[in-house]
Amino acid sequence: MQRRGGKRIRMDEPPPEYENPMTPQVETENYGYAQHTMYQQDSSYSDNAGGSSDGMFESPPTPGMRRVTRSKARGLNNPPPPPPTYFPTTPSSSGRGGRRGRPAGRKAHADHAEDETSLYNIIRNSKSSLTNIVDDWIETYKVNREAALISLMQFFINAAGCKGRITQQMQADMEHAAIIRKMTEEFDEESGEYPLIMAGQSWKKFRQNFCDFVQTLVKQCQYSIIYDQFLMDNVISLLTGLSDSQVRAFRHTATLGAMKLMTALVDVALTVSVNLDNTQRQYEAERQKTREKRASDRLEALLQKRQELEENMDEIKNMLTYMFKSVFVHRYRDTLPEIRAIAMTEIGVWMHKFHANFLDDSYLKYIGWTLHDKVGEVRLRCLQALQPLYASEELKGKLELFTNKFKDRIVAMTLDKEYDVAVQAVRLVISILKHHHEILTDKDCEHVYELVYSSHRAVAQAAGEFLNERLFQPGDIDPGKTKRGKRRLENTPFIRDLVQFFIESELHEHAAYLVDSLIESNSMMKDWECMTDLLLEEPGPHEEALDNRQETSLIEIMVCCVKQAATGEAPVGRGPTRKIASLREIKQAGEDKQKLTEHFIQTLPLLLDKYSADPEKLANLLSIPQYFDLDLYTSGRQEGSLQALLSKLKHIVQVHHEPEVLETLAKTLEILCTEGHSIYTRCDVARSTIVDMIVTSYKDAIDDWRNLLLGEETPNADETFNVVSSLKKVSMFYACHNLNQWGLWHSLFQDVKDVESPLPPEALKYCISACFYYLLWGLRSLEVMHEGGGLTGSGTQELRSQLDQFIEACQNLIRYSSHTMIKEESYISLCDLLIVFSEQLTSSASFLSDLVCLPDRNLQLLLNEFVQSYVFVPEQIAEHDEHRIEELHKRRNFLAAFSKLIVYNIMPTKSAADVFQHYVKYYNEYGDIIKATLSKAREINKVNCALTMCLSMNMMYQEVQKTPGKNNRQNEEFFALKGLK
Repeated sequence: MQRRGGKRIRMDEPPPEYENPMTPQVETENYGYAQHTMYQQDSSYSDNAGGSSDGMFESPPTPGMRRVTRSKARGLNNPPPPPPTYFPTTPSSSGRGGRRGRPAGRKAHADHAEDETSLYNIIRNSKSSLTNIVDDWIETYKVNREAALISLMQFFINAAGCKGRITQQMQADMEHAAIIRKMTEEFDEESGEYPLIMAGQSWKKFRQNFCDFVQTLVKQCQYSIIYDQFLMDNVISLLTGLSDSQVRAFRHTATLGAMKLMTALVDVALTVSVNLDNTQRQYEAERQKTREKRASDRLEALLQKRQELEENMDEIKNMLTYMFKSVFVHRYRDTLPEIRAIAMTEIGVWMHKFHANFLDDSYLKYIGWTLHDKVGEVRLRCLQALQPLYASEELKGKLELFTNKFKDRIVAMTLDKEYDVAVQAVRLVISILKHHHEILTDKDCEHVYELVYSSHRAVAQAAGEFLNERLFQPGDIDPGKTKRGKRRLENTPFIRDLVQFFIESELHEHAAYLVDSLIESNSMMKDWECMTDLLLEEPGPHEEALDNRQETSLIEIMVCCVKQAATGEAPVGRGPTRKIASLREIKQAGEDKQKLTEHFIQTLPLLLDKYSADPEKLANLLSIPQYFDLDLYTSGRQEGSLQALLSKLKHIVQVHHEPEVLETLAKTLEILCTEGHSIYTRCDVARSTIVDMIVTSYKDAIDDWRNLLLGEETPNADETFNVVSSLKKVSMFYACHNLNQWGLWHSLFQDVKDVESPLPPEALKYCISACFYYLLWGLRSLEVMHEGGGLTGSGTQELRSQLDQFIEACQNLIRYSSHTMIKEESYISLCDLLIVFSEQLTSSASFLSDLVCLPDRNLQLLLNEFVQSYVFVPEQIAEHDEHRIEELHKRRNFLAAFSKLIVYNIMPTKSAADVFQHYVKYYNEYGDIIKATLSKAREINKVNCALTMCLSMNMMYQEVQKTPGKNNRQNEEFFALKGLK
């Protein structure tokens, strides 16, 4: 059959012109290259299908000779096809004269093709394997290639969501450009959906089947049909035209098809290359034989086979080059990010598989330019395309120029706003470090180092892997020996380096973040023996001792490692919402907990003894038993170690008065005294001894203080210190242990109810705190008594009386105390008590209804006045940064305590009107808290919430009117008022 005029495409010619111009290109950026090099993008390039890219881009090299196939060289004509027998096509029922668009209540795209025997429906709905479908199509092609081609072309049209039909007459009389225009007219203009972007599992499966079908088709046709100058010429012509369409669905579908077609051709090229190499070796081996042993027929057959394979390779390369120029070069910067992403994904595959042809700077430049894409998904695909290239030692030589040009951009992408992109960028920098380490500067590495403190866990852990590769690689370093001759463990130098890195990073409150970044990728983070040896063993003759700062940092890191290893939980604030641990993670945490317990059971008393005079180190070390497997004390016969630990705790309580130390110790003792463990009795006795000591100390100190005042004497500094210190210990232990049986209420409340109490402000603060915990433990005792059946009405009445007295005393302290510290403690205690003793008590236990305490109007106003006076205050710029942050944190806690009263419906929404009016002005400081409160108030009652907002705006407006010179719509107050709308 003679080829129709104009349908022939030569792969080494420029792309054909189409009447419709290309869709506008995405904006490109000036990348700052001064000279026009291989990687410089010409800003004058016009993304138009009518022009060749030659001269604007340095095009990949193309074969100089025109494509000559074997059939053409041999002068063979294709035989005329018989009548069609498979994949019948029916005339379109939706031509120009038919109704266009979808009827009311339009159906889903399942009705794109009414012909159930069409390739589109078969691939979408059939349960047959794609290989069988392709084989059936090939059989039809061998019988009637025109009909088979029409069915294949129809598949691409239908896959784009178009209902138009390609008839035999259209295929015979019209060029592909005209057919595409015809299909565009047939396209459903009412819907922007098409199969590649539709949601649902079935459409996701179709997208995969679409790609697999194209690749399977080429694979099954690779030995003959793709070289017949008919199938590939027509398919490439159609896909090239569709990829240039103004219709997004055509452009997207055709680009995906064309790129997958190129990937399939790359696979064929690799197969041909292997066969060509084998044939060449066989030919050379046969040719080098002596004349007597040489088989001339075999030699000629091998020579003919080699020539045929070379022709095939040339033809495939021509196809690839043509499609690259006519599709990829235009679509890699299409306006649609999905299309750009496809282009970047597939070029990465070509470079990795067929690096002899594609891993060249003339191709790499497209990935380099697209690293600047404005859409994160496209940037991600670029990095993913580069990853396997940099991971190969074999290919690193071909990436040198590209790395030099785009290294800075890749490093900068580690800070990308899209976390997936940042993670992939860090992994790519790791590959660069492995194979091109000389290119990365110290400054580049520092950029990545800082990411171990990132709030996003995946980014931080990727940076941790970079840190491992850069700083913690095993070498020939001798870890040395201790003073007594014990050989240091191999992780010793790495832990020293880690400590130094932590110190130099100057983020000493974020050790938990550093640990989380490394604990899953570096085993040294669980090398407990190595860490404790550095702390306990004296340095050897050639070792440098750890200084105080290094010891503090190492202890902080070690404790964070212990916590994460035992719990398996990431630090607060890092990563997405807390996930449910898998069985494997739970098992791993259990094993780690057992190992660290076995080690620290013996070493912790020694560490506490060595650092007993250092509060900062003690506060960290004392938290370690909180993560023990306590049953190992008895199962491992370590009762002696337990007694040593309890003795150390008692000693520390005696000599230390720092809040951090006492708070941690009280919490640890609470964990040790958990009922149900075999060590409970021993620990409970030790707790009683410690509490007796604390209470006795308090009673002695307060009696001495009061006796001095009765005798009209002034207590000296030591006596004042004793009162403050003893009350501090009582308050700290009251938070974790029930001290009510020691009968401290009357003594404590005696000072709280006296507004003019002579106690030092700090001591009175701890009195308020202790009374607060007394009430909470009293409530807990009533619940326990009720469960045991021993509850009496007198117990409830007594607690209610104490609660009322305490609330009244706190109100008086807020109103009349001259010390801010006292006001703040009273405010927090009041807010928390109102939540604990709210109506929710009766929902779980009706017998506690007498204890419900609701705030009256006066108390509501008092709490609101406190918030207005101590929360919404101008920030002191002159304050030190650290102090300013602490003060802001404290004020946020005050506001949160008030907001909880609104959120839990303890106070009416109207009470928050004064708070809401500060939303705009104090957005940076409290915006999240106020917004959350407003959202919850809306859930409680939308009408009340709206009325409260109106009240807030009215109050703001009246305030603005009262202020002289502020009655101007351009001033800040009016803008804040407008922002509340």
